[in-house]
Amino acid sequence: MPVSTADKRATFRKLHDSGCFIIPNPFDVGSACALQHLGFKALASTSAGFAWTIGKSDNHITLEDAIKHLTELCAAVDLPVNADFEGGFAHEPDKVGANVARGVKTGVAGLSIEDSTGDAKNPLYDRDLAVARIKAARAAIDSDKSGVLLTGRCEAFLVGRPDLDLVIDRLKAYSDAGADCLYAPGLKTREQISAVVKAVAPKPVNLLNGFVELSLKEAEALGVRRISVGGSLARSAWAGFMRSAREMAEKGTFAELAHGHPGGELNKMFG
Repeated sequence: MPVSTADKRATFRKLHDSGCFIIPNPFDVGSACALQHLGFKALASTSAGFAWTIGKSDNHITLEDAIKHLTELCAAVDLPVNADFEGGFAHEPDKVGANVARGVKTGVAGLSIEDSTGDAKNPLYDRDLAVARIKAARAAIDSDKSGVLLTGRCEAFLVGRPDLDLVIDRLKAYSDAGADCLYAPGLKTREQISAVVKAVAPKPVNLLNGFVELSLKEAEALGVRRISVGGSLARSAWAGFMRSAREMAEKGTFAELAHGHPGGELNKMFG
């Protein structure tokens, strides 16, 4: 019997109460189903990984692309899905709110909003505007009592502004504005991670594992509540594809194809 959207959302909130869990990032329906098969408790979309599946670069998908993708992911699995909703696909808070309202209708259990602008000269929204955007997302989520968990993201470390004080100030402001979970991708040291966890406590913190090598147990010991991997699984899949394709194109040989995952196992998993 399919799991209801309400149940998925309740489960997702419960996961944030204690401990630490891995929330891997599928890039399409097949990878989402595979991750469910492997026993993960929740999933998170990846805007980069998805963009590559439709021949676009990161941060170049449209709102319509995202809505279709999230709807398909949520329908394909019985697990809660957290949406990488980029910057809300708009600048103005009211438009962010309207887009988040559409995002909630896809069936997601969680949704994140970033504070990066896409402008290299001014890579982060002004603090007040960034806070207003989180407030708008919160209001949109609450308007239909959906229970969707809102994650506030500070992108400073990813856009060339590795200022921990700035990050902490913004995350605390996003928490006050209604974010349920806080996230600063790009943190590189245990000290930085611990500082963020302590600053926003008791709100949970998401860690992007890829910049610092920590096991699940090590991250939990630092107080991290969930670990995501962004586009890393998609890049791993592309690595195998590109090795095999390059060999064929450049050498006319096919040895790399022998390293593919057994088709019989894939058929059994998806059957």
